[in-house]
Amino acid sequence: MILKPQIEDLKTIGYYLGKVIIGLGLFMFLPIIVGIIFREINPILDFSLGILICLSAGGALIFFCKTERDLNWMQGMIVVSLSWLVASILGAVPFYLSHHWASFLDACFDSMSGFATTGLVLVQDLDHLSYSHNIWRHLIMFMGGQGIVVVALSFLVKGMSGAFKMYVGEAREEKILPNVISTARFIWLVSILYFILFTLALGVVGWLNGMKPANAFFHGACIFMAAFDTGGFAPQSQNILYYHSFPFEIITITIMILGAMNFKMHYHIWAGNRREILRDIETITFFTTVMLTFAITAIGLERMGIYPAPLVLFRKGFFQLISAHTGTGYTTIYSSQFINGWGNLALVGIISAMALGGSASSTTGGIKMLRIGIVFKALREDIKRIVLPENAILVQKFHHIKEIFLDDKQVRAALLITLSYLMLYGIGSLVGMLFGYPFLNSLFESTSAAANVGLSCGITDVGMPAALKITYMVQMWAGRLEFISVFALIGFIIAWVKGR
Repeated sequence: MILKPQIEDLKTIGYYLGKVIIGLGLFMFLPIIVGIIFREINPILDFSLGILICLSAGGALIFFCKTERDLNWMQGMIVVSLSWLVASILGAVPFYLSHHWASFLDACFDSMSGFATTGLVLVQDLDHLSYSHNIWRHLIMFMGGQGIVVVALSFLVKGMSGAFKMYVGEAREEKILPNVISTARFIWLVSILYFILFTLALGVVGWLNGMKPANAFFHGACIFMAAFDTGGFAPQSQNILYYHSFPFEIITITIMILGAMNFKMHYHIWAGNRREILRDIETITFFTTVMLTFAITAIGLERMGIYPAPLVLFRKGFFQLISAHTGTGYTTIYSSQFINGWGNLALVGIISAMALGGSASSTTGGIKMLRIGIVFKALREDIKRIVLPENAILVQKFHHIKEIFLDDKQVRAALLITLSYLMLYGIGSLVGMLFGYPFLNSLFESTSAAANVGLSCGITDVGMPAALKITYMVQMWAGRLEFISVFALIGFIIAWVKGR
């Protein structure tokens, strides 16, 4: 028998959801500060209304749902899944008011794309978007990469038990420091220090390339936030191609790789334990799959002859490949070139890289290197069982920060999430084909949405069907949260309808 959720469950969920909404509203003050600096009156009004809505909605939830109870596992998962849906709607309000989005659905699409660190866009006339709205586009990526709930953990949530359940619900399981709130604050510390360093580096390169200082450092800040949080939004419609700078691309690649690394790995690097990079199963798997997928992509590009010079082939091919594999979505070519110039083999290399993703407990999406490494280890163990004598005893271990014994539970969990991602990629592809798009194009766009990448072959457009926009939004949401909290929300709704 399915038990029906109680009113107390709804109150606890509403109370903590209200705190997350308050946190979102407070972050809207930052675009207002940018608007004051650049004297943008209308954007200030847009974000003022956004703040009013967030503080009113969040305050109402906290007032009417006030409780002293801590979150249980089910409630924590539901708060997370609802937080991302609500954030995409409330975060879209300033977008829609700017009149750079054709509909509120389009504004919600870009808001979900930002929070899920995907990078697919429906914004119109991006090159003339205000500084305030542009910084909000990148700020929501920064928030989404760290985790919307990490914001609440860092500043608004006191309970350790409930905090950990929300943290896990956001597709993170590893505590870097003794408690999860300290871990959340460490994530912000890392991000802010990198932000200062790389904003300066990108700003200086842009300045030396002829940009005005204020503009150069503004672009540097925006590019860092999207690159480190493996998002893909850029201040200009030409994306990274706009800068026509090899040093700019090198710095961006570095940021993308850092963003795709496990935050626990960042901690060990900062602590001086740099040997972990060469020993950890995630980094080994990442560099192996990068080489394999780049080999496929490079062979495909060489056959097409689109880049006759080897250096140009490497520069164009490797940048898009790293952008795909880290789940960032930055590009130095136009979307149409993927279909019209790259050919099927190179496209398969990029799709494979997007599907695989980066490290667990990072800002990237996709299946993740830890799961790929575990599945490969399990496969190798099964082959050994067949080859070795029946009485042989096999003990399989892998190194992930520490030595871990491989067991069936880990393999099953890795396979289940891997299969869930493959199904999500496939479902989005089928929906795309139902609307008349070719198979490879549909698979490319679906994988990009579900793996939170943001590269596009041209399907994502203002004129695409509303049902396809919603499909991609659901893929971005489910892919970013890695299914568990989404399944919890679906189960909660079923229990509410059918429970006794």
